Amino acid sequence: MTLTKTILFPEIENVITTLNFESISEERKIVLQPLVEYIHSKASKQVDIRLNLICTHNSRRSHLSQVWAQTAAAHYGIKNVFCYSGGTEATAMFPIAAKTLAKQGFKIKTIAEGKNPIYTIKYASNEHPIIGFSKTYDDDFNPQSEFVAIMTCSQADGGCPFIAGAEKRIPITFEDPKAFDNTPQQAEKYEERSLQIATEMFYVFSQIKK
Repeated sequence: MTLTKTILFPEIENVITTLNFESISEERKIVLQPLVEYIHSKASKQVDIRLNLICTHNSRRSHLSQVWAQTAAAHYGIKNVFCYSGGTEATAMFPIAAKTLAKQGFKIKTIAEGKNPIYTIKYASNEHPIIGFSKTYDDDFNPQSEFVAIMTCSQADGGCPFIAGAEKRIPITFEDPKAFDNTPQQAEKYEERSLQIATEMFYVFSQIKK
């Protein structure tokens, strides 16, 4: 049986061609290395790889990280990767984060309105959509054991020294684009942060030997 490569949406493929691993500093690669090793260890044993990307409000960075990590796994053909996100508290996925992903080629639908909308986020025609909404990291929607907790913001990293059920806890923090909300630079800064996260997640999965 031959494994077929996931065909990502063309707009996303176009974004991928712009990602430059040389923009990642050596210091940053050291920060990313524990995640490379965790995924490689799981992939070599051919067991499920569960990543729970955690930030304080599960509204911006953790969602961008979840979506790009899942997309990177599909792009590189790394099987049995399941990406989740959560916060230390639940708020809502920030609409500009969803708009940024849509601009970068993801097909996004709102399937439930309200204070905490639920989005479906597709990166390929024939793959399950990612379900995007704000939740705590230990929500029933997320894995309860056998996962790695990736702390995407320094506040959650400092405030949550222990994540129940996590096999490993890895801080990979990103600056918050929220600082530019309601400013002329808002769209540009969200796009910039999304591309940084994409570059780093694609770098991580590019290092996994199949």
